[in-house]
Amino acid sequence: MSLMRKLLLWASTNAWLRERAMRTRFVRLSVRKFMPGEQVEDAIAAAVQLKPSGVNAIFTKLGENISHLSEAEEVYAHYLKVLDLIKRAGISGEISIKPTQLGYDQDQDVCFDYCMKILKACEAQGTIFWIDMEGSAYTQGTITLFKRLRAHSTKVGIAIQAYLISTDRDLEELAALGATIRMVKGAYLEPASVAFMEKSKVNEQYYKNCIRLLQADADKPGALLHIATHDTGIQDQILAYVAQHGIEKRRYEFAMLYGINTARQLSLAQRGERVRCLVAYGEYWFPWYMRRLAERPANIGFVLRNAFKR
Repeated sequence: MSLMRKLLLWASTNAWLRERAMRTRFVRLSVRKFMPGEQVEDAIAAAVQLKPSGVNAIFTKLGENISHLSEAEEVYAHYLKVLDLIKRAGISGEISIKPTQLGYDQDQDVCFDYCMKILKACEAQGTIFWIDMEGSAYTQGTITLFKRLRAHSTKVGIAIQAYLISTDRDLEELAALGATIRMVKGAYLEPASVAFMEKSKVNEQYYKNCIRLLQADADKPGALLHIATHDTGIQDQILAYVAQHGIEKRRYEFAMLYGINTARQLSLAQRGERVRCLVAYGEYWFPWYMRRLAERPANIGFVLRNAFKR
């Protein structure tokens, strides 16, 4: 892991830095590369603009680890509002939520109950409810939560991190379920005992994990793979595999972040690939922003150039 990546991931967890940076005009301007605004209406408007290009959306309100269980009710109510806004806007939109936003730290059963309510609302709207993944301390608990929800509906998906050493084992169980999985590389600061450190190894794992989920035995009712990477080399490798083995497009989608390589998103959609853009919003954006920079430190140069143009 590079020093720059380590520094950015450390910054994502530093409360002192977060409080000061979020008040800095330069930082607030630069984050607009990755999110259209702090309000859900900003995110919906961005998705509406993408719709004519054939790019659909996933919405996520930034924030994690609520302090009091009472806050979970507000998060639950907010996402019901988001589903209503999606319907009113006439767009294909999904939602993605971190378990700790719904009280996982305080009461896992209450968290499950909120998730079930949201899942039922998503199911009624014909859309997928995504369970986002957090640091490795939450991995097994989040998978358990997902399996409890999956027992009730196929309209639930989970993000899985390729850089975790445990992922190969976890995927075998999830593939047997025919799970809906958003495969990501991973963006938290983890020890070498938990996660692969070398970029080349993470890339190797990512490709291998995606191919595993495209095998015939993983093609069960509700199964879907989200190829959630901006690495065009890996994307092209997977596309070549898909073409060579005649894998149907219904089995996978590409998922990319708002503002990152938009031209590639549009190009994939124009080629007939299914594409979703993850549109983030909310006031608690600093940790997420640092993790996005850490995923690809070259983004720092892009951010600096665009910020100084304003």
